[in-house]
Amino acid sequence: MKVPTLRVQWELQLPAYTTATAVADPSQICDLGWRLWQHQNLNPLSKGFDPPHQSDTRTIYIANRFPLNGLYTPQKFIDNRIISSKYTVWNFVPKNLFEQFRRVANFYFLIIFLVQLMIDTPTSPITSGLPLFFVITVTAIKQGYEDWLRHISDNEVNAAPVYVVRSGGLVKTRSRNIRVGDIVRVAKDEVFPADLVLLSSDRLDGSCHITTASLDGETNLKTHVAVPETAVLQTVANLDTLIAVIECQQPEADLYRFMGRMIITQQMEEIVRPLGPESLLLRGARLKNTKEIFGVAVYTGMETKMALNYKSKSQKRSAVEKSMNTFLIIYLIILISEAIISTILKYTWQAEEKWDEPWYNQKTEHQRNSSKILKFISDFLAFLVLYNFIIPISLYVTVEMQKFLGSFFIGWDLDLYHEESDQKAHVNTSDLNEELGQVEYVFTDKTGTLTENEMQFRECSINGVKYQEMNGRLVSEGPTPDSLEGNSSYFSSISHLATSSSFRTSPENDTELIKEHDLFFKAVSLCHTVQISSVQTDGIGDGPWQSNFASSQLEYYASSPDEKALVEAAARFGIVFIGNSEETMEVKTLGKLERYKLLHILEFDSDRRRMSVIVQAPSGEKLLFAKGAESSILPQCIGGEIEKTRIHVDEFALKGLRTLCMAYRRFTSKEYEEIDRRLFEARTALQQREEKLADVFQFIEKDLILLGATAVEDKLQDKVRETIEALRMAGIKVWVLTGDKHETAVSVSLSCGHFHRTMNILELINQKSDSECAEKLRQLARRITEDHVIQHGLVVDGTSLSLALREHEKLFMEVCRNCSAVLCCRMAPLQKAKVIRLIKISPEKPITLAVGDGANDVSMIQEAHVGIGIMGKEGRQAARNSDYAIARFKFLSKLLFVHGHFYYIRIATLVQYFFYKNVCFITPQFLYQFYCLFSQQTLYDSVYLTLYNICFTSLPILIYSLLEQHIDPHVLQNKPTLYRDISKNRQLSMKTFLYWTILGFSHAFIFFFGSYFLIGKDTSLLGNGQMFGNWTFGTLVFTVMVITVTAKMALETHFWTWINHLVTWGSILFYFIFSLFYGGILWPFLGSQNMYFVFIELLSSGSAWFAIILMVVTCLFLDIVKKVFDRQLHPTNIEKAQMYSNTVALSDEFIALQPLSRARNQLSKLSLLKQIQVSSAWTPCVVSQKEKQRAHLLEECWNE
Repeated sequence: MKVPTLRVQWELQLPAYTTATAVADPSQICDLGWRLWQHQNLNPLSKGFDPPHQSDTRTIYIANRFPLNGLYTPQKFIDNRIISSKYTVWNFVPKNLFEQFRRVANFYFLIIFLVQLMIDTPTSPITSGLPLFFVITVTAIKQGYEDWLRHISDNEVNAAPVYVVRSGGLVKTRSRNIRVGDIVRVAKDEVFPADLVLLSSDRLDGSCHITTASLDGETNLKTHVAVPETAVLQTVANLDTLIAVIECQQPEADLYRFMGRMIITQQMEEIVRPLGPESLLLRGARLKNTKEIFGVAVYTGMETKMALNYKSKSQKRSAVEKSMNTFLIIYLIILISEAIISTILKYTWQAEEKWDEPWYNQKTEHQRNSSKILKFISDFLAFLVLYNFIIPISLYVTVEMQKFLGSFFIGWDLDLYHEESDQKAHVNTSDLNEELGQVEYVFTDKTGTLTENEMQFRECSINGVKYQEMNGRLVSEGPTPDSLEGNSSYFSSISHLATSSSFRTSPENDTELIKEHDLFFKAVSLCHTVQISSVQTDGIGDGPWQSNFASSQLEYYASSPDEKALVEAAARFGIVFIGNSEETMEVKTLGKLERYKLLHILEFDSDRRRMSVIVQAPSGEKLLFAKGAESSILPQCIGGEIEKTRIHVDEFALKGLRTLCMAYRRFTSKEYEEIDRRLFEARTALQQREEKLADVFQFIEKDLILLGATAVEDKLQDKVRETIEALRMAGIKVWVLTGDKHETAVSVSLSCGHFHRTMNILELINQKSDSECAEKLRQLARRITEDHVIQHGLVVDGTSLSLALREHEKLFMEVCRNCSAVLCCRMAPLQKAKVIRLIKISPEKPITLAVGDGANDVSMIQEAHVGIGIMGKEGRQAARNSDYAIARFKFLSKLLFVHGHFYYIRIATLVQYFFYKNVCFITPQFLYQFYCLFSQQTLYDSVYLTLYNICFTSLPILIYSLLEQHIDPHVLQNKPTLYRDISKNRQLSMKTFLYWTILGFSHAFIFFFGSYFLIGKDTSLLGNGQMFGNWTFGTLVFTVMVITVTAKMALETHFWTWINHLVTWGSILFYFIFSLFYGGILWPFLGSQNMYFVFIELLSSGSAWFAIILMVVTCLFLDIVKKVFDRQLHPTNIEKAQMYSNTVALSDEFIALQPLSRARNQLSKLSLLKQIQVSSAWTPCVVSQKEKQRAHLLEECWNE
């Protein structure tokens, strides 16, 4: 578009320095002072100063042609390397260790390890050091491997070949060598290596087409244009003559925001051109339908917008993790209490002289004279070390492995695979898997989330007459202004308007009616940002008001599905948008080609809620066409059928249609000159550009003449109603947050089952003041209390919500909590996030989940505890910023009811089992001190202390936490009420935690005292009459403990696979084999071997075997009896569902797999590669072909 050439008039006035030395101090020059020196000297680039580094702007010399004098100091810009890695070779060890020891448990064990090194403790430092080393090493390897992959990816990107203009020629170099100011050449289908300002392309108008699919997922072609002065420089030689400077803002992450200006020197005159988002080519975008372009690098490396969007989101913590930290604190208190009790009892016991210094353990002189306080502290630390294993260090690494490995099952689930779009579920954050089972509130967008976001033109209102499309023809509804008297049922197709006798009451009326419709559809065809991939205009729109083949020969691309549907509809009715050519927009009207000069585009923004274009018609007349929401268009209109159109818009909305209003304005030459001047000033402003543009847009978009309104339909997605109903049955409250108008939102809510006909609908809309809003809220609260209706629904609009959240949050929350469903319409993106924030911080602290598909949903997705992105048609920003991404809203039910349920049960059992088995482990050690005068003698060998959590008991619980399915997935999905049983973190309640803890203590007492009484005093248990010694007693306790805690895990397992059998019984077998080898051989590298032949002697005693079996059975028998009685007398809903699941006799293999018949049908439709990938992921669960057939038959029975 043409912008008048202006000589630069600098508002900034500085003292007139006449010599170079006078301005040698940059501190005397403010932000844009260097340009004053240029203005006073004919050569503007001969001297100058850059703004300071802390400035809001940066100055870039194109081709790095700096001033020739020695006074100029270039700004320092970073290179073009992309660094997504976290570590380097040099900082990996210290940085990784620092991050790991910030975790409380790791730091605690480090302190224990250091204490063992510094003082005389009863256990070897290896007992704490080796588990700590194992956990640190495993985590470091995992993080190091992930970072190594990032290094490989970075190196591939940074080493990509690029072509740069240097020294008058085209030089091939690496991407990492691009500097700010370099002119870069990019060819068709190549990716832009940095953020470039477009200088020229192979087209005369300097335009190019790009796709930003890798940035925001939008696959439509976007047009970018160069300024006219550089657009003509299409060769390297011509570009070498360019003398120009770019001033622009400092880097920021917003992909769609860029402000700057280019100062071009031509014939000793400076020309200023504004630069906006349409001039910036983002790194990561791809050049399309253009042979080549030249651009100057303005942001490089980690300052590109793509890199700035790498910023990690705020860390979300699950409720389970918070419970786990609480339990750790409780166990830390237990540990300190045991250490204090042991220390006090030790000194109480030693108060008697015979125990203080027995004849066999005489003290040295140094010990007798040492400080008692220091001795007390030393003993306390020694007991702390002795009992420290009650804190499960391996819990963290096991939880991390469980979350990481468990997240793959979501991606492998065929039920979450959408065949039409070839998209499977993605997990972006595995830390929140269990949170899927705790959701209490679901906040969902409407368009593209509940609906398909596939728009179809249905109806329109033109000059107060309503029309609808039927079989590709536009038909008026009801009597038209010109219809014959009494012909009330007449429907006229305007596709035959030119020949319709009913409209020919007079030639003047006929001409006027055609003009009205012609202008309306021209507004539709010109006011948009639609692109065309290929132009084939022959035969398009040749018939009057119709083009039956327009859509088959033209393919439109648009960032908004609404725009595409409207332009396609206009093409069907004879006003065909052909495309952009240089600075013109071409349309065919009744077969006649017309060219409109595009003067300005007033871009859409969420505050104005409208967009406009200013064009020059073939007649020379300058017109503004505007479209937007009726709330933003109608108040600006002074003419047209405003009231009739308003009624029609409301009728469209009641049908659930999306509406837009169209209007226009004619400018005189004087008015346009004023508008053009003000737009130029606003667009070239470096400070407060957005505010200035908003003021100018408001000035331009007024005194409009209303043309009419359009209505497009957005169909509901498949099974949306069933999904919302299932969520409600699960006890989850569903809120719909949308930007649509009130009537449209309510209609869609009713059709999708969010609201139902029996629900009492309350409204909080059109509130004008705080007092009015407060009074309305009180009325609603009274109505809820007085009305004896089971369910209420609430409708809130954006303005009323702002008032409610300002001073009446508590009252508003009280009303919302008593409503089953809430609909918020006319919502801004930040309002969506604010609503979720309000619910999150309410006294109940509920778990929230947000679902959305567009960029406007990102804020609420990041605010909620769990964010779900729908991979829809509004790009991939929501999916990229979410924790989980799915293709359709209906998949939410399985994600929550099946995967969320399983993940929560698994990790809840994992956490409590870890604490249970560590209580079993350390309590006998504490009890043993009562029998050894609190001498800090350890009960177990140091190797057993070290390997208990690492090897002997780790795998069964890990496999359980990955594969356990305590209920058939079909039952969970078909009975959403089961979801209520795990809500509010019930499985990790204090009651359940205390049960596991008490169970651990009771089992530990049985281990210790059972062993003590069975092989106690004066009992000969060996064939030669010898008695068991200290290490044999400890080994017996340890053996019973390993078998019992492993068998306890087996009791908790409902779903057995060959992997479960292998690790469960294999762990017990491994313990026996290891103990035989460890105690049966004298290992030369061990200084002392207390366990030599101990285990073999233990197993050679029949009494010992009897004791082991008796104690294991006793421990588990009590647990089994409790489970049986609870299940028979007070069964939970989950236990009832388990019994129901057993009655249908489903095989383990059938439960493990998704339904095999459905899986086969899906796999047969996929490509061979996908068949191999999916089948390899699921085949391990299938035992035999016979079992496959059995599962298939069982599925048929289940369906019946």
